[in-house]
Amino acid sequence: MKDSGTLHPFVTPTVKVSRLYESYDAEIYAKLDLLQLAGSTKERTAHGLIEELLRSDQLRPGGMIIESTSGNLGIALARQCVVRGIRFTAVVDENANALALELMRAYGATVDLVETPADGNKLAARRRRVQELLSANPGSVTTNQYGAPANPRAHYESTMPEIMAGSGGDLDYLFIATSTTGTLLGCQHYIREHGLNTKVVAVDSVGSVLFGGQSGIRRLPGLGAGVLPELAAGAEPDLVFQMEEIEMVRGCRLLASREGILAGASTGAIVAAMGKLLPSLEPGARIAFMVHDTGVPYLETVYNDAWVRATLNAEPHAHPLVQATLGQPASAEEVTGP
Repeated sequence: MKDSGTLHPFVTPTVKVSRLYESYDAEIYAKLDLLQLAGSTKERTAHGLIEELLRSDQLRPGGMIIESTSGNLGIALARQCVVRGIRFTAVVDENANALALELMRAYGATVDLVETPADGNKLAARRRRVQELLSANPGSVTTNQYGAPANPRAHYESTMPEIMAGSGGDLDYLFIATSTTGTLLGCQHYIREHGLNTKVVAVDSVGSVLFGGQSGIRRLPGLGAGVLPELAAGAEPDLVFQMEEIEMVRGCRLLASREGILAGASTGAIVAAMGKLLPSLEPGARIAFMVHDTGVPYLETVYNDAWVRATLNAEPHAHPLVQATLGQPASAEEVTGP
């Protein structure tokens, strides 16, 4: 197997953003993982998962990986596989962005689309299909992003140290969007083992079963879960926000119009959640948040007024109107324990 400089995730900048919520006395830092080659923080996850499979001899060069993905991990796995000479099949559902699927195919991946089952649980259907394909392809493996320790380890070893270095440390709050909970868990472990006082804020989706949520319809990929992933058992955030999809849209548009950062729906959820928490914080609070992925695959959804009105039955409220919507204090129902 040839060594390649394109295998390892990049160190991405953590930058101070001053315009996003400029009316509040707070220092806010954005971790720009949308600048990874695959366009998301899942580049770190994919690298860690594959390296662990190679180290354990479960996977060999020329082998095959089959994994369930809502989009970003599939893109990252497709890129990481192609530079290693590994075949990759992405099992996706009908929520996946069309552009994300095209990106996977551009890297040479096979895309297996699973129809939504009668119970509406897309994640469970994808995971069943992965098992079927593993049985049909002897020698193939799955990265098991939902339970593999290599998932949080990647963020313990790289994401959190980079955030600390880029922000100067001494953070009061760290906002992370949740799905497998791998990023959150890795950062949580780092914070606890280093004795930091940083509070971890998990940002989830209404309709997700994480953190005691009720299962429901979710139309935007990359945030929340329909089935509890194995990793979630160890996730213990200090605060949890469950966000409506229209809030994700408005958060994305606020970030784009204020800071010129075009991010995906999960980051929009974080921006909206920050707007709810900020009014209750002491002056001078120091906050960091993940910009998990690029907004390019969301141009036809989150950033499309017609799609938002037709699908979410709400007005997108482009900036500056969105500021008034997001900057409201959180209620007891919006901020809960894990």
